[in-house]
Amino acid sequence: MLHAHLEQSSAKPLPVVIIGNGPSGICLSYLLSGNIPYVRRNPVHPNPILQRKLEETPEVSILDQDIEYLSEGLEGRSSSPVALLFDALMRPDTDFGGTADSVLAWSHQPDRAIPHLVLGKNLPGGAWHSIEGSMFTLSQGDWMGLPDLQFKDWLSKKKRGFRNNRATAGDIVQYYQYYVAKKGLKQNFRCGTLVTSVKKLSVDVDSCYNSQNPQTNPQVDSGSLFQVDGFLTTVSGTQPFSVYAENVVLATGTYDSPSRLGVKGEHLPFVHHTLSALEEAVKNKEIGMMSDPILIVGAGLTAADAILFAHHCNIPVIHAFRRKVNDPALIFNQLPKTMYPEYHKVHQMMKEQAIPYPGPYECYVSLPEHHIVTFTEDRKCIFCDKSGRQKIHNISMAFVLIGSNPNLTYLPNNGVDLAVDCEQPVSSKRNPIDVDPFTYESVHEKGLYAMGPLAGDNFVRFVQGGALAVASSLLKKANPNPP
Repeated sequence: MLHAHLEQSSAKPLPVVIIGNGPSGICLSYLLSGNIPYVRRNPVHPNPILQRKLEETPEVSILDQDIEYLSEGLEGRSSSPVALLFDALMRPDTDFGGTADSVLAWSHQPDRAIPHLVLGKNLPGGAWHSIEGSMFTLSQGDWMGLPDLQFKDWLSKKKRGFRNNRATAGDIVQYYQYYVAKKGLKQNFRCGTLVTSVKKLSVDVDSCYNSQNPQTNPQVDSGSLFQVDGFLTTVSGTQPFSVYAENVVLATGTYDSPSRLGVKGEHLPFVHHTLSALEEAVKNKEIGMMSDPILIVGAGLTAADAILFAHHCNIPVIHAFRRKVNDPALIFNQLPKTMYPEYHKVHQMMKEQAIPYPGPYECYVSLPEHHIVTFTEDRKCIFCDKSGRQKIHNISMAFVLIGSNPNLTYLPNNGVDLAVDCEQPVSSKRNPIDVDPFTYESVHEKGLYAMGPLAGDNFVRFVQGGALAVASSLLKKANPNPP
């Protein structure tokens, strides 16, 4: 049935279409597939206030309870109250180094499942497919797990453990694909789909629904219907599709569109904006230890990963970034040294190898408080320091790794009308999509939801709270009087 929705534009509307098959979309699919969380018998939660609330109605599933009430007063590393709630239920004392078991028990209730479709360009895992497999996660390995299948348990079956409590990106991708198969979610996923348009329809103006008797569904009757268009690629080729949905959930993350400097020459073929381009250049022997230095621009973790990779391959590096090395906002100044030794090694290099004071590291030059002025066609880069002085370096390639933005070209006006500030582009850190904090439904467009980085949740452990909020909202729409 689900495949038919991509092949027959006249198919009956689906209740839900999820765009994006990363951890957000996977978690939501699990909840919408009739997997209902309850509080385990006689749990003891370390938070006494939450424990008291959980004892009030233990027979009622978490999805059917008042999520706003349950999450009130919780504190932690997220600004989303529902993200903190779901994380507290799954990992009760993890921020304090504890290993208490989840207080949730899962009940599979097929009669409560909501038919849905999860659209993604790659296999399940989303943006994790674009990360080099040997790279270690920033988050602890335990925090990468999804409901009712602990990541560490899966990893132990592969006869492997964590390193500094962290896992590799390759393991994460494999785990997410295993999760989708193990939990019986494959039928909901359609990989190889590129969504090009999401638009709201008025039922009465779309002739293909005149025979569908929209009166059978109050939401369709009210005109809340979305058309999702795009292209489906299979072994037999690429073809367009249209699918119709009463609710659409945006879960496409923020990694599709790398940020740009906006300087002259940035379009030149030796200037790249992804870490994978560096890996490809090394594999193809375009650069090596005898090349002119590569330029790495940025002071985040992706730039650090690029430096580590180049250092491992003995490729000379010029590293330019705008901040001071001791800036408190620099990510390296916020990470515990014992857990992230490789990133602190990069930070040490940034401090000790700054011109004009050559340090102990060969093949690496640090340029703090510098910005790029121009790239030239003969592979030179012109820099400007904090005093306004310009300098020129020969480079072989440049890698501008200064973050990324969501690609929302499939939405009217690139989704700007849905953002907190409707005058600025959507940004996970500065200007997320404006959603109700307890349902994750857009405050500007009913029936449209956003979760994960699009809604400001940037870590796997916290995107799952968005899935809880969306699933709870959709279940209450489907049945205002739950069992």
